[in-house]
Amino acid sequence: YAQQHNGFPRAQEAAIRQGALEMIIFEELLYQEAERRKLSVSSETLRRQEGEFRKQFQSPDQFQEFLQSEMRGSEQRLQQQIRRSLLIEQVLKSDVEAKSAVSLAEVRAYYEKNPTRFQQAETFTFQSISIVPPLKPGAEQAKEAQKKAEDALRQAKATKSYQDFGLLAEKISEDDFRVNMGDHKAVGRDKLPPQVLKTFATMKPGQVSGLIQIESAYTIIRLNAHTLGRKERLEEVQNDLKVELQKTKYEKLRSGLAKQLRAKAKIEVG
Repeated sequence: YAQQHNGFPRAQEAAIRQGALEMIIFEELLYQEAERRKLSVSSETLRRQEGEFRKQFQSPDQFQEFLQSEMRGSEQRLQQQIRRSLLIEQVLKSDVEAKSAVSLAEVRAYYEKNPTRFQQAETFTFQSISIVPPLKPGAEQAKEAQKKAEDALRQAKATKSYQDFGLLAEKISEDDFRVNMGDHKAVGRDKLPPQVLKTFATMKPGQVSGLIQIESAYTIIRLNAHTLGRKERLEEVQNDLKVELQKTKYEKLRSGLAKQLRAKAKIEVG
């Protein structure tokens, strides 16, 4: 990475280098543990893995170039590296991967213990057109704003679709959503003012409201969708949840193994 990008990104350099160092240390500790356990790699496995490794090179010459630049021209050194990797893999498989499997019973237990996580909020998807009077308007300005709002309502009621209402919002609305065709996307019930919720209670998707006064503004709303709040069923989330729990368990086991091996290494050195 450093060679390809002329060095590490300055802001990330320390973290990247620290992460790389920790990986090197962890792999060395895994290798030492494999040796301590007297694990072995059969000649057949080693030969097969070396064959797989060679397949990544497009030609024998390219493989020889790799040997010269990375292994000082020694196939024996390459075999030692492959053997080392396979021994490390054995420890990881037995101490981490084999223990990180998550059963459906564990998934169900997590699901039942964390009900709020799987609760989908009630949402409203809508568009708005707002007419905003000047701050502290005089009587004439207030009257003019109301007339403008009533004219906007007449035009909004004449729209027949999302597109029609959106184009009108872009043309006459004075709120920030006009640049998005007045579209607010999905908004949770808890984020909407009471007067809007009261209006939604009388509407069906596709309908346009009357004038709603929100603070000093006159707002017109087109309801596009209303999704009731519900709890996701276990069957809907169990596959993704199982992957997530396995990943969490894997990382926890891996971290625990690293600490255990570090402690053991310190004891042995002492």
